[in-house]
Amino acid sequence: MIKLRLYKDRDLDDLYAIALATGAGGEDASALHEDGRIMGQIYAAPYARFCPELCFVATDAKGVAGYIVGAVDTRAFEEQLRRVWWPGLRSIYPDPCDTPASEWSADQRRCHMIHHPRETPEDVVKHYPSHVHMNLLPRAQGQGIGPALLELWISAARNHGATGLHVGSNRQNARAYGFWQSRGFEPLASEAPAEGSRTVWLGRQLEES
Repeated sequence: MIKLRLYKDRDLDDLYAIALATGAGGEDASALHEDGRIMGQIYAAPYARFCPELCFVATDAKGVAGYIVGAVDTRAFEEQLRRVWWPGLRSIYPDPCDTPASEWSADQRRCHMIHHPRETPEDVVKHYPSHVHMNLLPRAQGQGIGPALLELWISAARNHGATGLHVGSNRQNARAYGFWQSRGFEPLASEAPAEGSRTVWLGRQLEES
């Protein structure tokens, strides 16, 4: 039986592991990355640091099988990353800018993100200021866990003032894209995507509870 609960500090290693295990368009990215924590450094751990009240996990008999994390105020969260999070990581992960981008490894592409983070487009944040990331291991998929985690997150986020929610979906992950659409998220006609970006933006207004 899978249970949903608020994140605890002891879950951090599981967040890193799941971020890696789902980091290749929803598939396992372990073979792509020499550094097994770099995906989690970008997409999971900072939320546990700055927004633990909005981090939830799904657990079963084997342990943590999935998570949902996010921030009510995307711009404020990005500012925390800029001031506090990225500087510490930049001392660990070198900027690959001296190497042609065409020669970057998967790790180097993530290192570039750490040194040159992209802000969420203004036309997305303006109407949908909150955002989430959710990842489930295969053993937790197809059981209604994703919708349950999302509604749990939305309920908590409303209590913190959330009114509109966006997600950035990997255009190569058709399953994830279909999931967000099934949960009321609509594709957004955002500004032209950055060169090489695989992100498609979707948004949902949050009805009052």
